[in-house]
Amino acid sequence: MKLFASLKPAAVLLLAGILIISAAGCGNDSKAPPSGTGTGDSNAPKTAADPAKTSGAAQPVQTDSPAKAGSPAAPSPGAADPAKPSTQPITSSPKPADTGGKGQAVQVAANPADKTVLVNKAYKLPDSYVPQDLVDPNVPFIFKEKTEKRKLRKEAAAALEKLFKAASDDKLPLSGVSAYRSHETQKTVYANYVKKDGEEAANKYSAKPGHSEHETGLAIDVAGISGKCAASDCFAATKEAKWLDENAAEFGFIIRYPKGKESITGYQYEPWHLRYVGTEMSKEIAKRGVTMEEYLGQAVPVNKQ
Repeated sequence: MKLFASLKPAAVLLLAGILIISAAGCGNDSKAPPSGTGTGDSNAPKTAADPAKTSGAAQPVQTDSPAKAGSPAAPSPGAADPAKPSTQPITSSPKPADTGGKGQAVQVAANPADKTVLVNKAYKLPDSYVPQDLVDPNVPFIFKEKTEKRKLRKEAAAALEKLFKAASDDKLPLSGVSAYRSHETQKTVYANYVKKDGEEAANKYSAKPGHSEHETGLAIDVAGISGKCAASDCFAATKEAKWLDENAAEFGFIIRYPKGKESITGYQYEPWHLRYVGTEMSKEIAKRGVTMEEYLGQAVPVNKQ
């Protein structure tokens, strides 16, 4: 202190400056701490603190973000890329349970009790359908048993009695061969024919269950009173067959499977198979020489098989 007191003011200032410069130079040789030891790197970007973590609140689980307005939504995992053609076959409708022919879907009759209901390889009756007015017509049959195949619906039975009487009056008495068949009976009949002749052959003359007109209670196979050529091709050459062709329509019946129309009806010529449709339709069909399919505007060719 005595030294500073004896110096002149200018000398004091000079000495003070030297002391300050010496103090600033101390410690320049020390190395900076390595990065990552806890000292922050001033050149590294700082990361903002997560408010959810710092606050201790639970972080919500993020689900798929809603698409922005005007932008397409991202496809979900496994979904087809709309920009790429699909490799999967496109099915426009469920596959039909059955077909009347190749590529031909079967339709079920909406009103099976209608006397003009169309039944063929493309149109069928409901499996559970049973006519409610079946009766035994008072006509002769080629068999003695009292079975279901004697039965017809009431209106058809009354018309058949008149037809048989008219044929008898013309000295050509007829007999019944087979009328009504239940769905279960038709299953058995068809299966037996398939077993005997094979499916392809059977389909030309026998109907699959539900597709048989006999199930309507409006159809009957007939023959001469002797039963000769019953439900056989040789019946076509008989006088009875000719009489039926010329007179059945007067009583409300048609020859359901006429000659030369196999591609439309789906069945071979059967001059013995009568179908009741009522006189209005039967007379018009006979007059025009068409099938029931053609008359009803459903004359799409039915595959023979």
